[in-house]
Amino acid sequence: MSKRAYNFCAGPAALPEAVLQRAQAELLDWHGKGLSVMEMSHRSDDYMAIAAKAEQDLRDLLGIPSDYKVLFLQGGASQQFAEIPLNLLPEDGVADYIDTGIWSQKSIEEASRYGRINVAASAKPYDYFAIPGQNDWQLSQDAAYLHYTPNETIGGLEFDWIPDVGEVPLVADMSSDILSRPIDVSKFGLIYAGAQKNIGPSGLVVTIVREDLLGRARSACPTMLNYKVAADNGSMYNTPATFSWYLSGLVFEWLKEQGGVAAMEQRNRAKKELLYGAIDSSGLYSNPIALNARSWMNVPFRLADERLDKPFLAGAEARSLLNLKGHRSVGGMRASIYNAVGLDAVEALVAYMAEFEKEHG
Repeated sequence: MSKRAYNFCAGPAALPEAVLQRAQAELLDWHGKGLSVMEMSHRSDDYMAIAAKAEQDLRDLLGIPSDYKVLFLQGGASQQFAEIPLNLLPEDGVADYIDTGIWSQKSIEEASRYGRINVAASAKPYDYFAIPGQNDWQLSQDAAYLHYTPNETIGGLEFDWIPDVGEVPLVADMSSDILSRPIDVSKFGLIYAGAQKNIGPSGLVVTIVREDLLGRARSACPTMLNYKVAADNGSMYNTPATFSWYLSGLVFEWLKEQGGVAAMEQRNRAKKELLYGAIDSSGLYSNPIALNARSWMNVPFRLADERLDKPFLAGAEARSLLNLKGHRSVGGMRASIYNAVGLDAVEALVAYMAEFEKEHG
């Protein structure tokens, strides 16, 4: 078997090797049943057990209270940009949104198609390198909810605090930071996360929604986008993304075996401190994000001379350090260091960065 590369892709992202090996072993014959999990009826007892275990393991990992529904849906986080206002924003209401980068902007743009959106704060005055403090937010008096993106995958800007908006339901796009460290789910009305970063393969979005927020969908909301319909049908109103759900369940099992999200926090802290430390102590690399708003999961950095970008990437690829090119909208480099990316990967990257600087600095 060829050596696996170090994969710093922002998404679809690295998956734990042990999970891939287990899926491979079970691919043709799941638990002696003589068929693949991809070939099972989603209504079968076997698959229903897979789905139930995945949900319970996620509940255990995040400490999800019993009055929250966990939905395994399709359409990715981007479909949630429409699904949230269709379910939570009355036609004559207003929702508050916080703009901290490209993904929050996309959510604002989509939600604006369905109702009145108040952009209560924006990181634009800080060039998206810092997050405006809550004292500066212009919140609505009667917002249906407040939406924010705790971690901006592209810009590498992350909240190190949870907004306090009283009784207003807090809605969070945790696509790129869910399961990276413990969170208090009870502080949120709704959490959603595209799977292809810290949960599993693409094709799935997990939505965690407080039960009192169900049943508020507009009459024009498509049945497939109605959270209550999804909840009432166990996320199986239609055929779900069965293989993605199964694989996500294997990732949840792996996370529990590693010690859960508290153990992940320790690992992720060590990884990000090593990488940011290498950047900050360098004369060649830089990261512009305010120290208290630096992402744990997505670390963008620039080289002092853009002409070095191509040779840097070529050298990285030759060393099996893959997918370090920054997003096309911001350029530079980006290392995504999700749960499945080990400390050894970050150590290999930091060693290469030092070697490259010695040659080109």
